[in-house]
Amino acid sequence: MLARTGHARLEDLFAPIPAALRLARALKVPEAQSEQEVFEHLTALAAKNEHAQAGPWFLGAGSYAHYLPSAVDALVSRAEFTTSYTPYQPEISQGTLQAIFEWQTMICALTGLEVANASMYDGASATAEAALMALRLTRRRKVVVAAGLHPHYLQVLETYLGGLGASIVTLPLAGDGSSALPAQAIDDQTACCIVQQPSFFGTIEDLRAAAAVTRASGALLVVTVTEALSLALLEAPGALGADLVCGEAQSFGVPIAFGGPHLGFLAARSAQVRQLPGRLVGQTVDAEGRRGFVLTLSTREQHIRRERATSNICTNQGLCLLMATVYLALLGRRGLRELAELNLAKAEYAKARIRSSQRLRLPFSGPTFNEFVVGLAEPAERVLERARDAGVVAGLDLAPFAPALGPALLMCVTELASRDSIDRAVTLLAGTSS
Repeated sequence: MLARTGHARLEDLFAPIPAALRLARALKVPEAQSEQEVFEHLTALAAKNEHAQAGPWFLGAGSYAHYLPSAVDALVSRAEFTTSYTPYQPEISQGTLQAIFEWQTMICALTGLEVANASMYDGASATAEAALMALRLTRRRKVVVAAGLHPHYLQVLETYLGGLGASIVTLPLAGDGSSALPAQAIDDQTACCIVQQPSFFGTIEDLRAAAAVTRASGALLVVTVTEALSLALLEAPGALGADLVCGEAQSFGVPIAFGGPHLGFLAARSAQVRQLPGRLVGQTVDAEGRRGFVLTLSTREQHIRRERATSNICTNQGLCLLMATVYLALLGRRGLRELAELNLAKAEYAKARIRSSQRLRLPFSGPTFNEFVVGLAEPAERVLERARDAGVVAGLDLAPFAPALGPALLMCVTELASRDSIDRAVTLLAGTSS
């Protein structure tokens, strides 16, 4: 390089930079190591991280620890999947387009709605996009949010709507842990009511009643799902009256991965498809009558004029989408329901153990799926630290999110939890000897 540039020394390349701005010492970085030494060093660093496979794990609150079949990683690691980014050219992207089409079909079956897109980053942004879609469909400017919406989802919603002149009204929490939906809060100015199912507190919401209240005022019911596995057990939100169903599908074979990348989804009714953000893959036949796939609808600025785009903050999420599609295909309809039933059964066992403890309580009486609130006899921060010292990640401290509950944490029990690990966790939460 020096010969080509006509310089005698490496330092000559930096001569135009004033001496006062140049570092006069060696960089403070370790000496070079061999590949083996680097691998051992990185392995030691990685071992310091807590993760769901390292020990008992009862933390949920939007990212859920489920068993990931080895076939998922093996299949999505194929080069034709990992190297493909986006299906702009259908004639050479049939595999990618078919995966998206199958994913859309699966989401429609799970949500009970007619169309689903494939372009959401995560559950929080999908919820905000659903609210924007409701604003466009109703031409109203008010969004009513049930008390059980994830606090982080609410923050993202406020960010999205902050510059649009839309108002957000948050409803109170009912005594049983469900979201109170007073009819007077949803009026003829309301574009939509957003209800999380199950709620942030784990409670199963009455979507049929919520649909009746919202439709009486001409508003739309948006149902957000953070634990997608619940869709395999609970009645489909679309069948209960939901107009839009969105959320996070990380539970379907996508690793927690320190919070992302994850996989958002958004489903709607056919009449609303023109306002659906992102892209939609359709099935067709080619000139020879063979089954084929094509981008039927693309409402992003890459495809149409920017001012007409429904959203410019969306992505293909193709690899995460493929993980979920492979996962759902592996389990099938029956296997997915059995897994959901297993989650419910283990969570109910944990709740029974908590009820039998004199130092713990269940503040809410409403039904739950695999996540629920635990009332404590001492600050949650202290309890969680004690559990971590014992190698157990016991849940989420609710003090920053729901201080009115007093000392409490949010506990999630999935198929990864054994009876022994549940017993151990309950003992640690109660602060009693095993």
